[in-house]
Amino acid sequence: MYEQPEVLRLAAVCKSYDVGTPVETEVLHSIELRLGRGTFASLTGPSGSGKSTLLNLIGLLDTPTSGELFVLERPTSAMDERERTELRGGRIGLVFQFHHLIQAFSVLDNVLMPLIIRHGRLSAEMICKGRELLAAVGLDALRSRRPNELSGGQQQRVAIARALVADPVLLLADEPTGNLDTASADEVFTLLRRFNAEHDCAVLIVSHDPRISTRCDRIIELVDGRIVRDEMQ
Repeated sequence: MYEQPEVLRLAAVCKSYDVGTPVETEVLHSIELRLGRGTFASLTGPSGSGKSTLLNLIGLLDTPTSGELFVLERPTSAMDERERTELRGGRIGLVFQFHHLIQAFSVLDNVLMPLIIRHGRLSAEMICKGRELLAAVGLDALRSRRPNELSGGQQQRVAIARALVADPVLLLADEPTGNLDTASADEVFTLLRRFNAEHDCAVLIVSHDPRISTRCDRIIELVDGRIVRDEMQ
């Protein structure tokens, strides 16, 4: 059922908190998961099931207690923080429920921020790429505005463009439509679908909304820190 080539693999991944103390708690139990190029999957499960913990591990924002996580077949356990940061910044795009745009900067500068952080300065080619992504999400005409001058749906579209500017092989979206009305949520979902097809990046959407999860190609369900369902639709 797995697409190739492989983008992400989790092998017997466990995550515990308060390790070595009387209140040590294992949140994720021996997770096995693979995502390949072209995957468009949802991660579902009740509150407290471990979805956020798993997403933090996949996004290299946290490390497993045991097991191994591979990105593009590279094991991440032996990487230092610099290597993890470079891999996260260059190969993984992140879209959150709260878009986390910087209000002091223009829409275009927000989209370009990952490149500014990585390279320190922008080339004409990078600026052109940022504008192309804004055009793709229908917002190039608003590139000079501040984020607070946009609607919630428009701000989330800016966040998607920002996540894509570094050409990620994996796009992680954590409740990306959670704060949007139905029409805006549909727009955002359609954009994620489109970029999945056009850029061939794997997309993993965390969502409590069945209107979102049931429209994905694959559903991964997490309950009590274990994957209890992983199937194509």
